[in-house]
Amino acid sequence: MSSPVEVLRKVPLFSGLSEADLEGFAPVLRERRFPKGSVIMMQGERGDALYLLAEGQVKVVLIGEDGREVILSVLGPGSFFGEMALLDDEPRSAHVVAMDDSLLLLLRREDFQSRLRSSPDVAFGLLRELSQRLRRADDTIGSLALRDVNGRIAHLLLELAQEEGGDRITRRLTHATIAQMVGASRETVSRTLSTLASTGVLRMTRREIVLIDKEPLRRAAQRA
Repeated sequence: MSSPVEVLRKVPLFSGLSEADLEGFAPVLRERRFPKGSVIMMQGERGDALYLLAEGQVKVVLIGEDGREVILSVLGPGSFFGEMALLDDEPRSAHVVAMDDSLLLLLRREDFQSRLRSSPDVAFGLLRELSQRLRRADDTIGSLALRDVNGRIAHLLLELAQEEGGDRITRRLTHATIAQMVGASRETVSRTLSTLASTGVLRMTRREIVLIDKEPLRRAAQRA
């Protein structure tokens, strides 16, 4: 595993801190391992810690009364979740489940607030990240409400590639996972992705999705 400081450098919340500030946070991080399929965080439970994902992949989900699962996001190394617990004592707003064997670092509320006195820049980082997540949430709600299935799939692919800084999506996403993220059936997602692949818009392998021609995706995502 990378050292705690190296993990912190990859997390947007901490990436703008000085080396001294990063070194100050490292000793209060607590390492936890979660096997594939295990529940890391449960909706409705009280939270008191932020989770930093060092290794593996997790999904953030809501589960309805009928047992139907809606995936809000899929996170890989360098991501974080549970940040609201650093600010309030409210219940968790979603479940988080390990999609792979995962290694996480926990930062508890009392340790975070203690470090703020000597590292105030992290407070601005937290506000910035919360603002960006609210914008993404608004964007996702708008996508589900205004776009057809093809548009929702196109929007998701463009968004995931942008988050990784290029044309590749390296998070391992099954057709069923994508379906749960866009509110469609697995069959519809499979058919749409096959069409996009056959027309040269993207290339799919077991390890990644490569966006070859983004323009058709942009047009589909813009149609209401």
